[in-house]
Amino acid sequence: MLATDNPIRVFLVDDHRATLWGLERLIDSAADRMRLVGTATSLAEMRCAAGCREADVIVLDLDLGGENCADSLGELLRELRARVLVLTGARDEESHRRAVLGGARGVVRKEEPVDTLLRAIEKVHEGEVWLNRALIGSVMSALTGGPSAPDDDAPKIASLTAKEHEVIRTVLRHKGAKSLVLAADLGISEHTLRNHLTVIYHKLGVRGRLELYLYAKEHGLGAAN
Repeated sequence: MLATDNPIRVFLVDDHRATLWGLERLIDSAADRMRLVGTATSLAEMRCAAGCREADVIVLDLDLGGENCADSLGELLRELRARVLVLTGARDEESHRRAVLGGARGVVRKEEPVDTLLRAIEKVHEGEVWLNRALIGSVMSALTGGPSAPDDDAPKIASLTAKEHEVIRTVLRHKGAKSLVLAADLGISEHTLRNHLTVIYHKLGVRGRLELYLYAKEHGLGAAN
């Protein structure tokens, strides 16, 4: 991959210094596209670090000295501009779900290949979410008040028009982009885009673009018709 003039600024938070050292070496190995701006071993230490204020992505271990950070994310994200990517050794799916509902943009397990973490950092920085299929389903259930039966989803999806499918594909393609960018790509006005999205939200029973993104990922709506 080519070097960039605007590398992703990464801040690392992990209470195991050996793990932190390894993560530092990993980010340094991707110096063509990432730059380490600081590290911390606790939330208190992170909040005192200047680097976390300029970070684009904070890679955060959920379990810091026995403190589960999933419930602190909402407050943390109100203080910072960065997107949070959870890196965890825990297999507790409930903690993962709470972290995403609290504002984390993705979850990577520590046993996954190191390249997975680098890809996840890049995708989260671009505005995408990094979740496995099971976690997407769990988050969607929480956001919509419970799981939808397959038979309930089929008529919802079948009710979408070709244009609405195109809008959904554009939302997926541009991830966290502004409405102006989506409208320009579709060749329509922002007002028309909002009208399309309102109808799509109603048909699928979702609230907003994040839920639409997760729903589309879960149900494979990004493929061209």
